[in-house]
Amino acid sequence: MRGSVSLLLLLSGLPVSWATLGGLLEKLKPLEQTSLRCPDYSSYSYQRHPPFSTGRFELSYQRPDPACRKFNLTEVEETIVSMKETIKDPDLFRLFENCFPNTLDTAIAWKGSAQKGARGESQEDLTFITTGDINAMWLRDSANQLQSYKSLLKANTSSSSLASLFRGAINLQSRYILASPHCNAFHAPSEANLSANTPFSSSEDYVVPTPEASTVFECKYELDSLAAFLQLSYEYYAGTGDAVFFARHGTWAQAVENILNATTELLAGTYKPDGTVAISPYQFQRFTPTATETLANAGAGSPVAANTGLVRSAFRPSDDACTYQLFIPANMMFSRYLSLCADIMDTLPNNPNLTSTSHRMRALATNIRAGIEKHGRVNHRLHGRIYAYEVDGYGSHNTMDDANIPSLLSAPLSGYVARDDPIYQNTRRFVLSRDNPYFMTGPVINATGGPHVGPGMAWPMALIVRILTSDDDDEIVGSLRQLVASTDGLGLMHESVSTQSESNWTRQWFSWANGLFGQMVLDLRERKPHLLGLSYQ
Repeated sequence: MRGSVSLLLLLSGLPVSWATLGGLLEKLKPLEQTSLRCPDYSSYSYQRHPPFSTGRFELSYQRPDPACRKFNLTEVEETIVSMKETIKDPDLFRLFENCFPNTLDTAIAWKGSAQKGARGESQEDLTFITTGDINAMWLRDSANQLQSYKSLLKANTSSSSLASLFRGAINLQSRYILASPHCNAFHAPSEANLSANTPFSSSEDYVVPTPEASTVFECKYELDSLAAFLQLSYEYYAGTGDAVFFARHGTWAQAVENILNATTELLAGTYKPDGTVAISPYQFQRFTPTATETLANAGAGSPVAANTGLVRSAFRPSDDACTYQLFIPANMMFSRYLSLCADIMDTLPNNPNLTSTSHRMRALATNIRAGIEKHGRVNHRLHGRIYAYEVDGYGSHNTMDDANIPSLLSAPLSGYVARDDPIYQNTRRFVLSRDNPYFMTGPVINATGGPHVGPGMAWPMALIVRILTSDDDDEIVGSLRQLVASTDGLGLMHESVSTQSESNWTRQWFSWANGLFGQMVLDLRERKPHLLGLSYQ
């Protein structure tokens, strides 16, 4: 798709932008026509809107009118105002101003509460968060979208608070995992009264176990999606200290049990000890011309060895099929947050079953880590000992990295490994070199991409992760300059950008990447504030 596209309407024979039309309607229409006054952000974000930044790139202002924003938080608005004094470059500040609040502005599709119980008691918060341009809630994306605001998170019982958004997302994700723990994306809850989209997967997908059709938007099993639920849970607990929330309704502990049961099944190898083929606990087939949209071997995927300690993942965080199903970045993330969430389980009311669950969580996390260190490390001819992207337990491995998180590059962000760990540093050098087949280079942007969009298209998300995992000022400055210069004047993070032309990109509106940019800038404020005082012109 082309970033230079501009959508105009004809009004009285003259071209009028959505922004201008919105202003006219605000004056002419009554309150009940608010939906008409607020343009579809999918269209709105294709265009450039004044006031433009005063820097070289004259970046568009992309925030909706305050009345059209989905959710407003005072602490986010105050953070934006305060950062204007810290960020001296006008284009870098415009990116932060647009990107940091993007999930709140555009992707909180519904915030409410569950239906009341039989006795009329109040029920839990629910938060339905779309990816932005796709009207469905991905476990991984929604967890990462809220993660952008974790530095502002604190205990708050109000239903209009940031804490309430986290509670609502955890509760809704718990419901999804209880219904279909192998699925990755879901429709809005019935309480929202939002019309359901036809899923990308359609009814022609063959999926085992059969998903809950009324709930599931797509059912690609991704280990990182389950890890994202644990990450979201732990970040809420760490930010608020609110252990009571996890005990209040009991669904969180049940969801964790479902995760343990599903992933324990997926520890098994393809073959039984007697050589017969085991029935795969998860199978997926789709009629498609794209190889990464379906699984080989009648939906079971490539064979994996038994007794590796690693949990299978059929798909990557890019939603592309794994080449080898022992996907190392997801196992890293899952091991880390499973162990951390065992601490939450320990806080729940005294129950022998829950004590047993926390022991299972820690034991599985420990075994996965042992499996990663045994099977996930390989020797590279140039970079030495590194982590592989995927392995099969038989000795085959895939040495590459993908832009989507979790990735090898992002491993320190979960706390699985320290930034200065020698194996990670070797891996990082490999990932950021042309020895990684999906590291894209060119005059516009240099970063990891992946098969989801294809060669030649680098992902700003990967460049942001590069900054988040670097302590080198020159590396960070060079990466920031590329980000500032590669938005095609729109002032938002795209999914991918051609290394050769900033006007060739995919997805004008990608809420996760926008939020990650804001999170990265706030991280620099803590670690490298002097870099925010530089010019990126």
